[in-house]
Amino acid sequence: MAIHVALHHRTSYRYARRVVLGPQIVRLRPAPHTRGRILSYSLKVQPEEHFINWQQDPFGNWQARFVFPEKTDHFVVEVDLVAEMAVFNPFEFFVEDTAAQWPFAYANDLKKELLPYLEVEAPGPLLSAFLAGISREMTNTVDFIVDLNRRLQQAIGYVVRMEPGIQTTEETLGKCSGSCRDSAWLLVQIMRQLGIAARFVSGYLIQLTPDVKPLEGPSGTEVDFTDLHAWCEVFIPGAGWIGLDPTSGLLAGEGHIPLAATAAPQSAAPISGGVEPAEVDFGFEMKVTRIRETPRVTRPYTDEQWQAILAEGHEVDRRLAKGDVRLTTGGEPTFVSIDDMEGAEWNTAAVGPIKRRLAENLIRRLRDRFAPGGLLHFGQGKWYPGEQLPRWALSLYWRKDGELLWHDPELIAEAGTEGSAGAADAKRFIHRLCAKLGLEEDYALAAYEDPAVHLLKEAQLPPNVDVLDSRLKDPEERARMARVFDRGLDTPVGYVLPLQPWNSRHFGRWASERWSLRRDRMFLIPGDSPLGLRLPLQSLPWLPEADYPYYIPADPFAAHAALPAA
Repeated sequence: MAIHVALHHRTSYRYARRVVLGPQIVRLRPAPHTRGRILSYSLKVQPEEHFINWQQDPFGNWQARFVFPEKTDHFVVEVDLVAEMAVFNPFEFFVEDTAAQWPFAYANDLKKELLPYLEVEAPGPLLSAFLAGISREMTNTVDFIVDLNRRLQQAIGYVVRMEPGIQTTEETLGKCSGSCRDSAWLLVQIMRQLGIAARFVSGYLIQLTPDVKPLEGPSGTEVDFTDLHAWCEVFIPGAGWIGLDPTSGLLAGEGHIPLAATAAPQSAAPISGGVEPAEVDFGFEMKVTRIRETPRVTRPYTDEQWQAILAEGHEVDRRLAKGDVRLTTGGEPTFVSIDDMEGAEWNTAAVGPIKRRLAENLIRRLRDRFAPGGLLHFGQGKWYPGEQLPRWALSLYWRKDGELLWHDPELIAEAGTEGSAGAADAKRFIHRLCAKLGLEEDYALAAYEDPAVHLLKEAQLPPNVDVLDSRLKDPEERARMARVFDRGLDTPVGYVLPLQPWNSRHFGRWASERWSLRRDRMFLIPGDSPLGLRLPLQSLPWLPEADYPYYIPADPFAAHAALPAA
């Protein structure tokens, strides 16, 4: 779980008189290679009368250049940012095979690009002695840099040093102590002397009090704090720049927010610029505040938070009960044939030779057991990606008051029953339906398979095959083509009657309309779905939205009277 923290940093210079303030370079914006997320950032500078230009230095770091046209007696820089303290693994990188073992050599092109980070100072006697104590035997590169960082942390004590500038490597080694910037620059020089490209990094360090004390080792900070900090980054082929903090002896983590990474320390100064001589009062303030914390294993909800959560839950329950909202649960039990448990249709295939028949047998038995007189409905179910056709769905509807919805079960044909109904029967049925509903017969339209689509498919077949035995690889496509040509393209597939209940609740009327299409007949969209799902609705006359025949169904949650008797 991440913690969001707000960092505030204020630096102020109060001059004894009004002075000319030269251009000031401020390097206090998180660098582009910051690994942690910076959620917000602001930089404010006084005096307010100034010009600002955001730039990137030759190393890609952000820097703001301020120009002050008037004399001033103060100069104040304030930074506010919000950072996400999400723990990441500092060892999450790969090293190229050519650099997996140290000593290694950079490729020529890469070495040219890294030249500023390989430039060394002439080593003094102390640094030479330190380097002489480092074994040159082949070793794992990551282990080598981690061990060298740890070794330097143990050799150089950390001190808070307010004097400006950076100690030389000889000074730091001679005193066996230094500030974070002194240790960082010493590690940079050591790495370069050993042939490893290194750069100096200036940035913010945020350290938060741990939730629990460690079982061994240092316990860490007792309070949340932040400060300006410095560390070293080394370039390892494949891994890129790796942060090493010689003050702690650890790799840079989520609390390290780099502001500037440069070849020389002076190029990474947080603020640099000129000012005419004057007495000055320097002020510095930094603080970090936790602004968002989510419960986690090491810091779960408090008892008070749990009580607030439970109280909110009880309030939700009360409001649901007051509104008569009832919650139900559903499920999808899976059935497998006892006679063919390993068959494809019960494990991987959508359909099969007996699944449809057994499914209908099951729902009929459920109707006889739970809902005698219930209405069976066989329709389209889910359509899964990669499957040519949708699954079928068998549904059962009944009335809770015991009134029958269906009186003659024999009128519902069973699966596998060969019926004799054809186009003539469908036409006779649709005309009788029109008479029953008080509509003219010419509202009903005959629907046909589109000959253009199927004749094109026929033309694409090899010349030595028949459309009734097309030899297509897809069995469903073969069956579809054979079925269409066996029926005949001039034979209706069925009939369509546009229908809408028009004030039927009060007057018992039904409304229809005469569909006009660009082609003389209604040709269906190709496919195997039921006719009603293949209507060419996009071919109907265009209407502006204001003229749509909108039909607004009743609210299913609205109060309604009891259903009428059958």
